[in-house]
Amino acid sequence: MQPSSSSTPLFPRLLADVGGTNARFAWQDAPGAPITDVRVLPGAGYPTLQAAMHAYVDGLGKGQPKTAAIAIANPITGDMVRMTNHDWAFSQSAVKAEFGLHTLRLLNDFTALALALPDIPSTELRQLGGAAVVPGVAIGLVGAGTGLGVSGLLPDGSGGWVPLEGEGGHVTLPATTARERIVMDGLIARYGHASAERVCSGQGLVDTCAILCQADGATAHGLDSAQAVSEAALRAGHPQALETLNIFSAMLGSVAGNLALTLGARGGVFVGGGIVPRLGAWFDQSPFRQRFENKGRFTPLLQSMPVLVITSAQSPALLGAARSLDRH
Repeated sequence: MQPSSSSTPLFPRLLADVGGTNARFAWQDAPGAPITDVRVLPGAGYPTLQAAMHAYVDGLGKGQPKTAAIAIANPITGDMVRMTNHDWAFSQSAVKAEFGLHTLRLLNDFTALALALPDIPSTELRQLGGAAVVPGVAIGLVGAGTGLGVSGLLPDGSGGWVPLEGEGGHVTLPATTARERIVMDGLIARYGHASAERVCSGQGLVDTCAILCQADGATAHGLDSAQAVSEAALRAGHPQALETLNIFSAMLGSVAGNLALTLGARGGVFVGGGIVPRLGAWFDQSPFRQRFENKGRFTPLLQSMPVLVITSAQSPALLGAARSLDRH
């Protein structure tokens, strides 16, 4: 639903998608106008969210926004927000006052991405198994990047959607093989709890590879980033790095399958985040789909559920942030 003309004074809008590594900012001038002027700022380059916001707004030179919606990789439980995978912390009321905003909307980044799902064109989706999407029923969403995001959409009974707001990426790791249990034990030794995010994320690739190398008496030298692990696996065939990607894909499949069962996601399970799209065609042949479907007596149900990889060049979470303002 587009905002009415009476809401025009609440434009222009500042939109943001803030992750653990980068903050993406964009602008919307008027109701129904396109989202423009997307700029990506590295989180490490700014001491606070406010500093990054000022850098974007001042650099854009279009004046001050009237409203803002910020999708952020964090639970939103009160006025104070402290990021899980970054050191930014801020008061929502203070940010609203500092920028003179009429409205400031904070929401989880994967809640924002979920709100955008109905508007993502088919040309920006790649189906990975399953039957056709069933319209008007529950939709699931997972995505691995700096962290592991989980959300979804439930039909509201009136033709609209209710987005899920949660932290499903921090469920306990669903390890099922001996090698996965080695990784799980290693993560518990390091962090005290082995969550799904501890494997299905950029740092998870690094930690998993290091634990496997240690177990096998192999060197993990140079495998200190997600990109290094992925390149060692796909270009050099490094055994532990390749096993890391296989475990990553299997675990992500298990988490996605759990979500599909929980929601009854016959509307599809969408896969976002930065890691899977960069794995390209390799991911389609990975253990992901087999583990997604491996649910015992309910395997036939999972076999029918479609998985759709989001391949959009621009973060759809920015559109979801705009939709959250439309809704409120």
